[in-house]
Amino acid sequence: MERETLEVDVLVVGAGPAGLAFANHFQQQCKQRGMEKAVLVLDKAGELGHHQLSGAVMDPRGMLELFPHAESEGLPIQAKVEHDALWWFGAKKKRVFKGAFCPPPFRNHGKWILSAAEMVQWMAAKAEEAGCEVYPGFAAAEVLYGEHGEVLGVRTVDQGRDKSGEPKGNFQPGYDIKAALTVFAEGTRGSCAKQLIAEKKLDEGRNPQIWSVGVKEIWQVQKDWCGHVYHTGGWPLGGKVYGGGWIYGLPDNKLSIGFVASMDHGDPSFDYHAKMQEWKTHPAMRALLEGGELLKYGAKTIPEGGLYSIPRTWGDGFLLVGDSAGYMNTQRLKGLHLSIKSGMVAAEAAAAALEKDSVSGSDLARVDTLFDQSWAHKELHKVRNFRQPFQKSFAWGFLRAGLDTLLGGRLPGRLGVHSDHERYRKSGSTIAEERPAFDGKLTFDKLTDVYHSGTTHEEDQPCHLVVREPDLCIKRCTEEYGNPCQHFCPASVYEWKGADEGLFINASNCVHCKTCDIADPYQIIDWVVPEGGGPIYTGM
Repeated sequence: MERETLEVDVLVVGAGPAGLAFANHFQQQCKQRGMEKAVLVLDKAGELGHHQLSGAVMDPRGMLELFPHAESEGLPIQAKVEHDALWWFGAKKKRVFKGAFCPPPFRNHGKWILSAAEMVQWMAAKAEEAGCEVYPGFAAAEVLYGEHGEVLGVRTVDQGRDKSGEPKGNFQPGYDIKAALTVFAEGTRGSCAKQLIAEKKLDEGRNPQIWSVGVKEIWQVQKDWCGHVYHTGGWPLGGKVYGGGWIYGLPDNKLSIGFVASMDHGDPSFDYHAKMQEWKTHPAMRALLEGGELLKYGAKTIPEGGLYSIPRTWGDGFLLVGDSAGYMNTQRLKGLHLSIKSGMVAAEAAAAALEKDSVSGSDLARVDTLFDQSWAHKELHKVRNFRQPFQKSFAWGFLRAGLDTLLGGRLPGRLGVHSDHERYRKSGSTIAEERPAFDGKLTFDKLTDVYHSGTTHEEDQPCHLVVREPDLCIKRCTEEYGNPCQHFCPASVYEWKGADEGLFINASNCVHCKTCDIADPYQIIDWVVPEGGGPIYTGM
């Protein structure tokens, strides 16, 4: 098949915080060095920002390092944090820890409350002003390699195939976009980054990455909570599930609320969406939301492994940045500032290498030194063993991580961790916990929430959720795990219709969270990029 080829100097796959930080800082570095390089940024979303979902209370350190005058230059900050506290929930009551009694990771006074979608739109405009080309609506489907295994660029997804994969009348083959250097900034579990990590064994010698699922809603409420930030712990999670909630006050009587639960709990019937809905029934949450209106919904996977789970981020012709590499501080539930910084150190390494007309891994490896010397490494090093002990139990994790926090991360050693899917108990079709009833006012079923995500996909296109061994679903998964995909997906994509009909995939519901790709116990689900569509996270 004949494909058009486009050649650029630098290709960035993903127009999120990390990819756009790279593009902007790389152009700054080129200007300082007197170089001119063609930089192209691709994003799979139909419009920039549509697939960006985060809390988001952002530590401004990374952004201010990249753009010292971001505030005066129009970065859309919705509010600055004026009040913060930790709410610890029992089944009916809450305990409030504020001021000096609020644990340091939950102190956010002065931090920025913003929309990740609006932030990347602003960053993209800055990149274009600096001379970059930024193209939404182009999804990278596979990595292109040279004869010696070096990365040459990516191939974008074909357009105009029907459900069976056959070309339709409007068929257009994807482009081969070749670059001296390709930067992968796809976010969590990016399909190209997943291919690359496996192909190059970039995670060899590292802890496996572990994950959580964050489910988020935006509400219009009756009271003004602008500038208030509260995190919650305790109920409704038991002692085997790490996680908690957030409540961020936005302008115009809006609230950003979200609930995060780890994937390493071991329960194949765990339902992240249902747990978030149950959390909203706590009297403290009900008091905030009652009489309000649900506006938007979204879901996202979050890398929690920390410093020891970050893979090698460089090789011949490529760099990895942001969530694609796992730059996340789980203790603080913050990653935007680290993603930005990861893009910046990668840009410095790339500029130095390209100044010598080199994209060899040995030259790009300078990114390790730059990261090790940065405040981002210092921050992650302090919490390098924070998350791992919670796999033993919440009580042990609380004690071990709490002591390490008091000692400033000085406890010696490197703690290991098991992959999330390896921890599933073979419980068959047993449902460990009853699901809450959804009243349509405070709590909502998955399909109603998906409607509020703005998700759309063309129906007549190849399914982008590929189950490589579907017979396993019937022959083994039902008996061993009770088909957990029907529970863990926060968008009602997977529907189990019994042994006679098997698994039905409602791909048009997919919010691109990647939970299935990560949580499947047999690791036979591949999330690949669709022709287009997905959620529309404007204002989230």
